[in-house]
Amino acid sequence: MTMEAHGWLNEPTRTALVFEHCSRGSLQDVLIMDEIKLDWSFRLSLLTDLVRGMRYLHASPLRVHGSLSSRNCVVDARWVLKITDYGMLSFYEAQGIAPTPRSAKELLWTAPEALRDSKTYPKAGTQPADVYAFGIIMQEVVVRGEPYCMLSLSPEEIIAKIKKPPPLIRPSVSKGAAPPEAINIMRQCWAENPEMRPDFAAICERFKQLNHGRKVNFVDTMFQMLEKYSNNLEELIRERTEQLDIERKKTEQLLNRMLPSSVAEKLKLGLAVEPEEFAEVTIYFSDIVGFTTIAAHCTPVQVVDLLNDLYTCFDATINAYNVYKVETIGDAYMVVSGLPVRTPDHAEQIATMALDLLSQSGHFKVRHLPGVPLQLRIGLHTGPCCAGVVGLTMPRYCLFGDTVNTASRMESTVYG
Repeated sequence: MTMEAHGWLNEPTRTALVFEHCSRGSLQDVLIMDEIKLDWSFRLSLLTDLVRGMRYLHASPLRVHGSLSSRNCVVDARWVLKITDYGMLSFYEAQGIAPTPRSAKELLWTAPEALRDSKTYPKAGTQPADVYAFGIIMQEVVVRGEPYCMLSLSPEEIIAKIKKPPPLIRPSVSKGAAPPEAINIMRQCWAENPEMRPDFAAICERFKQLNHGRKVNFVDTMFQMLEKYSNNLEELIRERTEQLDIERKKTEQLLNRMLPSSVAEKLKLGLAVEPEEFAEVTIYFSDIVGFTTIAAHCTPVQVVDLLNDLYTCFDATINAYNVYKVETIGDAYMVVSGLPVRTPDHAEQIATMALDLLSQSGHFKVRHLPGVPLQLRIGLHTGPCCAGVVGLTMPRYCLFGDTVNTASRMESTVYG
């Protein structure tokens, strides 16, 4: 189909024809959108629209398009392809306007005879040249890629080779990329000799064979396209939902590592986390004996590696106990049992865990100081405690009360 021209813009800086707006963009835009699944029937429908439009155009008084490409084939909201920019070269010639010079990339749809003999070649173009341009567009639709995309050549190199054969250069399309008859039509359209190229009336008849002789119903085609587009959207939404679910789980895992799961659930629901008092919990504190001396023999990165290796080992160990890791500050490691879930055996859990961590530290080897033994200083205390979330940015689950202070002092006053 061809688009209806609505007006002419005449300004000192630019002159333009105004055509109907097509919301899907150009055919080139549709082809590069990976979200749109284009099966052969979909592509054939678009090409059939193009063939019918060019057959009408060549039979009209205008006779020639002159600058056909996938950029001036546009697709409307109903997935009907329409042709625009037709007759622009004739318009420029009639108005005495010099057309804007085209880049090598914009010349990829131009027939060889137009490139080689630009002085005597008709400025408005020819019908065989339009057929050649259609052949290049067919290649774009069949392989869903730019003209000559399968060749490792720049547009400038391609144009130079087209201008000066041999060898003849054309897009390379495998026979299995489309039905054999479609491949044959495409190759005949870009024949070197313009007289060997079929006209659009003949191409239209051969496209009827591709459609198995049935007349294409625009309404049926439109609904088929809309159904496929809807299915594509559903598949895309499903994939995006799965990706979102994976990211949500990662976020929840991170949040549950930073806060107790019961507290994290309240925060996710937007509920306030009120401070809570616990009648009896057991708190564990530990640090590394002689850490300042060890750190003096390490670079800052080595200190980070040491603490990360040690506390990764500790984190894996405490998973076997009913405890909650509160925080690490420098070389200090703080754990509690009996909150946020109250348990009667909190003291036993912490004491057994402390012995386990003590054993782990005895077997721990510092990567850059393998001969230096690592000793822990540990303090424990049981008593009442208050716990709550402090802060909005990087919120922390903090413990308060004399039990915390006593456990800390027990640890700091230990003598090895």
